[in-house]
Amino acid sequence: MTNVKVGATLAKSACMLNARQESDIQTLQPLTSFGAAHKISLSIDNSTRGLILMINAGDTAWVLISAAMVFIMTPALALFYGGMVRSKNVLTTIMQSMFILGMVSVEFILIGYSMAFGPDVNGLIGDLSKVGLSGVGLNILEGTTIPELAFVAFQCMFAALTPALITGAFAERMRFKGFALLMLLWAVLIYNPMAHWVWGGGFLAELGALDFAGGLVIHILSGVSGLTICLLLGKRRGYGRTAMVPHNVPMTVIGAAFLAFGWFGFNGGSALGANELAASAFVVTQAAASAGVLGWVIPEWIRNGKPTIIGAVSGSIAGLVAITPAAGFVAPLPSIAIGFIGGGICYTAVAILKERLGYDDSLDAFGVHGVGGIWGSIATGLWATTAINPDGANGLFYGETDLFIAQIISVGVAIVLAVVGSTVLYKIVDGITTLRADADEEINGLDLVEHGERGYTVGLFTGAPSFFGAGEEERATIMSSTPKNGVI
Repeated sequence: MTNVKVGATLAKSACMLNARQESDIQTLQPLTSFGAAHKISLSIDNSTRGLILMINAGDTAWVLISAAMVFIMTPALALFYGGMVRSKNVLTTIMQSMFILGMVSVEFILIGYSMAFGPDVNGLIGDLSKVGLSGVGLNILEGTTIPELAFVAFQCMFAALTPALITGAFAERMRFKGFALLMLLWAVLIYNPMAHWVWGGGFLAELGALDFAGGLVIHILSGVSGLTICLLLGKRRGYGRTAMVPHNVPMTVIGAAFLAFGWFGFNGGSALGANELAASAFVVTQAAASAGVLGWVIPEWIRNGKPTIIGAVSGSIAGLVAITPAAGFVAPLPSIAIGFIGGGICYTAVAILKERLGYDDSLDAFGVHGVGGIWGSIATGLWATTAINPDGANGLFYGETDLFIAQIISVGVAIVLAVVGSTVLYKIVDGITTLRADADEEINGLDLVEHGERGYTVGLFTGAPSFFGAGEEERATIMSSTPKNGVI
């Protein structure tokens, strides 16, 4: 995360404080009130006086609002993914994101924050001095004008969103019990260390890697982990032989809209203040998302003869993923290039690479987040400039090579951690409880099998035979192509 400049804010706060009474007991008039003026009496000692000098209400409010915007992104992802699966798995897909939101939020408060942002231990992990947010309270986050608890809230939303992104890669074929255990272990043992390496003062931060809002920590890590898990889990039964089209495209579009809305908090809030850096991140976020739509839809239109709304929203997300690591370091014009190229690269990964290699990344978690995150992290090493952020570095196109090299190394580290870590965790969890749904469970749909619920009461959408059990034709087609080990 990028430190924000606080000198001007502190000077302004000091002038305001000096204008107040100098006695230990002061009466402060709030700037706003609930229906009528209220007066609050505060006993202010010297330590509290320093706290008031440092906290900036505007910066704190912006970070908290941004945290709420990022919170919305996980339910939005649930809708985005939910619309793209078959109707017999819509509730399972939504449930995975919502359960992760609750489970990982608790994990982050208990241990995750301390692992990611506690005092550094040999560049590898934070110590456990902040377990359960011990000693956090209203302490000022170093280098900022916000209380540390505001930063905790903001980072908690990042931690919850990241494993939810992975679920798109293995949608429609993983049992819930194994899923929950796998995602919990992934959050603790893969996400937390990576967050520390990049944002918590770990060895990648010392190397000079830049990741403004999560290209390395969130998108590469989740996308590559998703690809690893989907390969280990195997393809959906009938993949490539039966139609597996989105059952509710409007749901996906609504989810994408709220994802894009939350992304302004995702990137803009990473400035950790309501300042010029936040404004710059806001603008380049919109620029890259818009360019991403064009970068995806134009080649899709040329190749298939028709532009699609799924392509448009996917391109927007691809552009947003690509700009995420660079949002606080690049100017508006480069952000258009980053988004446009990101949309084209991700389209190629989804429409061509996946088809040729034959892997079943169900909802293209790797194709969009993994590939887009890799491109965005490399692009940061190309276009970053200290003219936008003096606390950053100049990229290759500004005459320096150190940042570009650091970005390449960091991308490699993220990929290795995702592949090795996810493989080990998958093997451990699958040894404890079977992760893969069996043939009957998968054909009948995980909504009924795992949760005892149906998303719809009338079979109006694609995949409707799953409401009352799989159709005989669907069952025969899938079972005829399923080998004896039950996985294809």
